[in-house]
Amino acid sequence: MTVPAFSVQEIPFSHHGSWFDVSPVIAQNVYADDLHLVSHQTGMHPILRFTPTAGGAPARTTVEATPSRLTWVRDGGRVDLAYEGADTLRLRGRGLGLRVGAASPELTPFSGTYLYRDPVDGAYVFTVYETGRRYRVTVLSGRAEDTAGVQRLGHGARGLHLTGDGQRWEAAIEEFDSARRPYAPSATFDQVTAAAEAEFAAFADAVAPWRTAGTPAAELAAYVLWSATVRPAGFLRRPAVLMSKHWMDKVWSWDHCFNAVALAAGAPELAWDQFHLVFDHQDDAGGLPDSVTHSEVLYNFVKPPIHGWAFRRLRERLPGGLDRSRLSLAYRRIEAWTNFWLTARRAPGESLPHYQHGNDSGWDNATTFDPDHVIQTSDLAAFLVLQMRELADLATELGRADDAAGWRRAADRMRDDLLRQLWTGERFVARAVGSGRTWAGSSLLDLVAIVLGEDLPPEPRATLAERIEAHLTPYGLASELPTSGHYRADGYWRGPIWAPSTVLIEDGLRRGGRTGLADEVSARFRALCEESGFAENFDARSGAGLRDRAYTWTASAYLILAEAHERRRAAAS
Repeated sequence: MTVPAFSVQEIPFSHHGSWFDVSPVIAQNVYADDLHLVSHQTGMHPILRFTPTAGGAPARTTVEATPSRLTWVRDGGRVDLAYEGADTLRLRGRGLGLRVGAASPELTPFSGTYLYRDPVDGAYVFTVYETGRRYRVTVLSGRAEDTAGVQRLGHGARGLHLTGDGQRWEAAIEEFDSARRPYAPSATFDQVTAAAEAEFAAFADAVAPWRTAGTPAAELAAYVLWSATVRPAGFLRRPAVLMSKHWMDKVWSWDHCFNAVALAAGAPELAWDQFHLVFDHQDDAGGLPDSVTHSEVLYNFVKPPIHGWAFRRLRERLPGGLDRSRLSLAYRRIEAWTNFWLTARRAPGESLPHYQHGNDSGWDNATTFDPDHVIQTSDLAAFLVLQMRELADLATELGRADDAAGWRRAADRMRDDLLRQLWTGERFVARAVGSGRTWAGSSLLDLVAIVLGEDLPPEPRATLAERIEAHLTPYGLASELPTSGHYRADGYWRGPIWAPSTVLIEDGLRRGGRTGLADEVSARFRALCEESGFAENFDARSGAGLRDRAYTWTASAYLILAEAHERRRAAAS
């Protein structure tokens, strides 16, 4: 396996299961000069600041990172940092020291960060208001000096300086709740890094066994997913792949689907958990939350019902399939989610459901929503057609023939209503609920109904494919037509290239027989990730990564498309 190296300016250094990372990113779009231990419990919080030193003074260093080790390097001196599990860091230095200080502000004499030396074991402990947890620094060799702020209340610096006066020094940093036995190393530093390297290698081999020299970003994509995974805590009741361990540290209710599909073949239990994370918080109306994270569940918006589409692909990829209990659980949850749209989101007398805001579509500020916000759109109806067809297939497998027939009829009706009410003969339009006013736009969202594939008649299928091709730049599918007056290079859903739209459209094109265009969409997006990484989105004209640079649904999209490409290539050879 090729061990991927990466920049911590773009991808946080972390470990599978950990709720913290080491990164310069301490707030949304805010980068610090020094690396920090950043926690994602109770929000995103920089906890400890790491400052390399030479001769006791701050030193400018080069930072190197691989999945198993982060290193500060300067003039032959170095400090190495590695994870000894999800809640413990090991540090080792020679020729350089390291200042470890509190990063959080002091709020009052009784809150903020408090530093004391534990008389039980002599370790230094930071207790942190923002996370409600403790961070213990145990010196294993060398010494801690220049301690500041021990037992201080109120404002002022707090920290210590790890050094060995030119000799090797070692320390451990642990995160825990109220108390823990004194730290005692069970392995050497090199054994710790070897274990982390082996753990990641096993994960990469499981989720991307198909990788070749033609998929050079596969290992790094796997690392983005592996390192963004947190153990169950707070509202996340299962192991969860966060969207990022930068500031997008939540699970949104459609992002998780792409992670589930990417993980299904190689990490089936983790994939199953990703699919159900948000369904664990399904409300009495059948609605899903907009997002879930450690200490917050938000219901003010929803996300589009791509879950039938995703579950079909999950079932195709899960080794050994699903037993009856799991099929039944999925059926009940997807059924309730579908009925939410058919009841709470269909106005009286209307056969098509509606979004209440662009956020509900996942395309928050797409130009489709400029004329109005409570609207019927072709993508929403298309997703529900696919979802009802999946429910019909699940009902058949569960021996519920009447339910299966009912869902097939409902899917046919919605497809027919979509074509009759929103297809003009040349394009799909959006329609305001209430006034019935319709309009055509220049957003790629208006073309996502291609996801129906062979379920669309030939003429709409061909017309959508032609319009999709007009959105294709050298780097991929622009979310707004590049010739539109509304196009913005960093306009969120008004220009940039996105992973989810790429995967959905590529899949619909391929199932609809437009394999040449599907191949081109896939190839350009894969090349984009190989050149620019796994950003939340990308400038459609330059290919530059935008916003959060370590986004898991982008990494998952790369893995989904790369695996499918490799399997087609192997089958053709």
